[in-house]
Amino acid sequence: MEIRQISSISDVDAQAWNNLAGTDYPFLRHEFLFALEQSGSVSTKTGWTPAHLITLKAEELIGFMPLYLKNHSWGEYVFDHQWASAYHQNGLDYYPKYLNAIPFTPCQGPRLVIKPTYNSIHMYQIFLRAIEQLSISQDISSWHCLFPADEEVEILKSQHINIREGVQFQWFNREYQNFDDFLSGLTASKRKMIKRERKRIAEQGVNLVQLNGAEVTTTQWETFFNFYTMTYLKKGSEPYLTLEFFLDIAQTMGEQLLLIFALNDDRPVAVALSFIGSDTLYGRYWGCYEEYHSLHFETCYYQGIDYCIKNQLKRFDSGAQGEHKIARGFEPVTTYSAHWFKDTGFADAISRFLAREKVAIQQYKVNAATYLPFK
Repeated sequence: MEIRQISSISDVDAQAWNNLAGTDYPFLRHEFLFALEQSGSVSTKTGWTPAHLITLKAEELIGFMPLYLKNHSWGEYVFDHQWASAYHQNGLDYYPKYLNAIPFTPCQGPRLVIKPTYNSIHMYQIFLRAIEQLSISQDISSWHCLFPADEEVEILKSQHINIREGVQFQWFNREYQNFDDFLSGLTASKRKMIKRERKRIAEQGVNLVQLNGAEVTTTQWETFFNFYTMTYLKKGSEPYLTLEFFLDIAQTMGEQLLLIFALNDDRPVAVALSFIGSDTLYGRYWGCYEEYHSLHFETCYYQGIDYCIKNQLKRFDSGAQGEHKIARGFEPVTTYSAHWFKDTGFADAISRFLAREKVAIQQYKVNAATYLPFK
């Protein structure tokens, strides 16, 4: 068995990668990660240097870990700027660091993929040893695994890796027959609120259209990209992804993309992009030109709930943050990240910090649940 580090996912056969990754979790597909690199969205220039780890046996791919060398902490959705500051104050370099994650994607999923016939714990031990050795030889401060699957969290705990908790808000399909069936389980006040918000959309002359990524035209993708870019520019920042990235994935994995256009007199006024997994809809990007009452709720949440119900998806993961989701039926769930530090002193200090933070996070989750709208 050989562990090898590669500087581009193009160094791995796409079919071999996808045979292990599958399509249940769209962000692990070779096509998605390749588009990030090919489009320049992920590169040394943007602070995301691909450094993937693969393991081979007799030249057969039997496992991989998407890995990036980072010289900043942007685009991660797990915030460690204070840790970087503490390193700096003590005369140590926090960057570069290793990041085991899907770039710009705060969605829980596999972070180490191995052939089913191999033992998960044993393979994690092999990869973690390789990371430790590479960190020493390359002068890397740390390794961070963001939004791993639940079963991976348990493995990482068993390897004495620091675990950090967070909270997101997700919607769960309890075998609803239609949107009204979902509403029937809510309190009268919240049911009335959502009905009124949806009615306002029609009153403003806005219609919603759902399109599968494979049927979206280049012009429509350009329109979406303008909306996406505007979302960042309004905040005074630059977008992470390029138009080429979206055009690439539309060609290679369009069946797992869902675009929702909001139209007024056939003119796009807002758009949202989601990714379709085997049992989950992942809401990712949205943008609007003009402000319409309740348009964000309709485009980003109610349309996604409608889609999940009609297509029998179990869950709607609408991304990070957004306490306003709670009143609309999105429940607080715990998310995780894992953190290994080469410096044992800092590892111990951060372990103590995470223990204190965990208490606050769990209390926040309990408090958030008290605002859920269900009867």
